Amino acid sequence: MALPPEPVVHRQFEAHVAATPDAVAVVHAGRRVTYAELDARANRFARFLVARGHGRGAKVGVCLDYTPDLLVAILGTLKAGAAYVPFDPAYPAARLRLLLGQVPGLALIVTSPATAGMVESADVETVDLEQLAGHLADLPATAPDADVTGDDVCYAVFTSGSTGTPKLTAVRHEGWFNLMNWLRLEYGLHSGSHHLVVSAFGFDLSQRALMTPLFCGATQYLLASRNFDAMMAYRVLTEHDIRVVHCASSTLYVLVDWETARGGDALTRLDYVLFGGEALKAERLTDWARREGNSCTLLHQYGVAECTDVATSYDLAGHDPGRPDAPPVGRPAYNTDIHLVDEDLRHVAPGEQGEICIAGAGVGAGYLNTGPENRRFTTLEAGGEPVRVYRTGDRGRVTDAGDLVVLGRIDAQVKVRGMRIDPTDVERALARLDGVREAAVVVTYTDAGEAELTAFLVPAGGDLAEDDVRARLLRDLPRTMVPARFLTIARLPLSPHGKVDRAALAAARVERYAGSGTS
Repeated sequence: MALPPEPVVHRQFEAHVAATPDAVAVVHAGRRVTYAELDARANRFARFLVARGHGRGAKVGVCLDYTPDLLVAILGTLKAGAAYVPFDPAYPAARLRLLLGQVPGLALIVTSPATAGMVESADVETVDLEQLAGHLADLPATAPDADVTGDDVCYAVFTSGSTGTPKLTAVRHEGWFNLMNWLRLEYGLHSGSHHLVVSAFGFDLSQRALMTPLFCGATQYLLASRNFDAMMAYRVLTEHDIRVVHCASSTLYVLVDWETARGGDALTRLDYVLFGGEALKAERLTDWARREGNSCTLLHQYGVAECTDVATSYDLAGHDPGRPDAPPVGRPAYNTDIHLVDEDLRHVAPGEQGEICIAGAGVGAGYLNTGPENRRFTTLEAGGEPVRVYRTGDRGRVTDAGDLVVLGRIDAQVKVRGMRIDPTDVERALARLDGVREAAVVVTYTDAGEAELTAFLVPAGGDLAEDDVRARLLRDLPRTMVPARFLTIARLPLSPHGKVDRAALAAARVERYAGSGTS
């Protein structure tokens, strides 16, 4: 699928402004903002940035709650030719301080009265959009004459930083345009495909969740809550004609549980839920997905922050939840290719496992705050031609039907009693056991420094006896893969990105046993 000569994201939004200026662009706490109003405010902010010298190539921090001002700041930054960097106000203060020091050449940070204090440690100017309102009102409501190309960076987001300092990875307009254009054409998204954002602002998934409805001429609904609130989200889904939701898998489980417990149908009436970001527990969705009258299509997707978030997609209706293997994540998006390679970057044979490498329009511009890690952006020989790829560090294989299956992290494997194990494989086996609603397996260490596995289990009903779970697991797994400990908890903690918070689980395990003399 060929891209237009200028694959620039905000140009698509501006086309809808010209065609349907009075259409509603965003709804927040009962307030409605039209496409024309949002465009005018974004244009004025863009002119403010350009006048300050923060145009093409600049990086503008954004620390705002989900309000229309957030979209004004994002669109205004893009229109100025700059790139925005999310600083999520839901993050703890310590993490925000860490992130603020990781952006080279940060121009300024856009804030509100509610968020300004969260970024006061930054050694850059902060501007409060509310306090700036009078000045902006005096600026022209037309877009500045900013030269923006598909090769320019449009945003940069932080990776989780679970293995050290968070990395700031940059995405180009061409890749972001390609992603949303594919979503629009492949799934028929249109001006009636209204969205609701339920994921945290700092998450890479949230960037396309925020912009896709404006790319399609639809309405963006924003929750009046800094943190994910399942009750509020479900009420908005019930009261408005929302058709599309993007979220992490763990967030989808929460919404499905909420609907199932209350006998509602707001989720089943959606057109699409696009989800992924972590290993899927398909059994958590089976009963809900099979409900009579459920017309919602579940799109199980795979991608990384370094490559515009989504590389492949799979309609989960084609998966048998009784199968022991991982559900597929499908086939590549437009202008995207998947390569599986060995450690020497040679393509593996069909059906064999290899490291997943992503190629095509969505490959990002690289990391902005680190050097050696940029080696993950490299070149492969494919079809006799050099191809730029991003090495994901994920293991995968392609099925006979041509669908990609993600098998876990290469660097998530750990040696336990001499055997190399991926905790994800253990989680899948646990999730298949009767009485286990959810399971998460983390790597912990004994006092002697030896690695072991600890399983956290959420029961489906009654109590789970550790000896019984261990005995049943031994029917499917070798003894070396069976966790040393099984801990029952009410629910799995989620990170601000909506994924299972494994660091919190590991800390809980240490705290639980610290005073017991048990290692």
